[in-house]
Amino acid sequence: MKLIVFKKSVLITVIAIIFAGIALGLCAGALAASASAGQTGRTVVIDAGHGGVDAGVLGAESGIKESDINLAIAKQLKGYFAEAGFKVIMTRTANGGLYGLPTNGFKMRDMKKRKEIIEKSGADMVISVHQNSCPLKSRRGGQTFYNPESETGKILAECIQDSLNSMEECVKKSEPLAGDYYMLRCTENPSVIVECGFLTNSEDEELLSSSDYQKRVAYAIFKGAVSFYG
Repeated sequence: MKLIVFKKSVLITVIAIIFAGIALGLCAGALAASASAGQTGRTVVIDAGHGGVDAGVLGAESGIKESDINLAIAKQLKGYFAEAGFKVIMTRTANGGLYGLPTNGFKMRDMKKRKEIIEKSGADMVISVHQNSCPLKSRRGGQTFYNPESETGKILAECIQDSLNSMEECVKKSEPLAGDYYMLRCTENPSVIVECGFLTNSEDEELLSSSDYQKRVAYAIFKGAVSFYG
């Protein structure tokens, strides 16, 4: 990777983000890794999964929609990247889906529209935000997925997984997993799916329903993603 010299204004911005993270009670991480966020000209696409009639997973106790949590976390994530000097593109900015009318085949139309946005953006990195589910209700915690054919995607997933594992709420450290998912094949550049927690687990559901935790998990994703450039 190229050695990059940062302008004073960029460094100040990154330091401000780190202190904002500290104010939220987050682990700030190494300044050297976060400083890489100041690489202007890089484009990150943030994909809030599901939307509209496709609510995704529902909270086991509250019935909260995965699609709503995904969007809330994606918006927080956008703020962190934008402040760090990245160009940020969101595939979804409102509660609706991207499929047009909810007729037969709406799911594939939705996915194709997301792919179109990613391809047109020239994304250097894609982060798709989701929430998990499991019949075993004790399962909890964040989990990243990557395209098994992408070495850089695997490295990005490892960086984000390490950051999620460092959160104080993490009860069991996880390893990133390879996954054959449509959203991971929309670009040759690194792309990951981040399942922030399990809505089938009552503890995770309560955390993920909190705006404070949504900010903190978004910061953890951001911190892991920028360390990829370090």
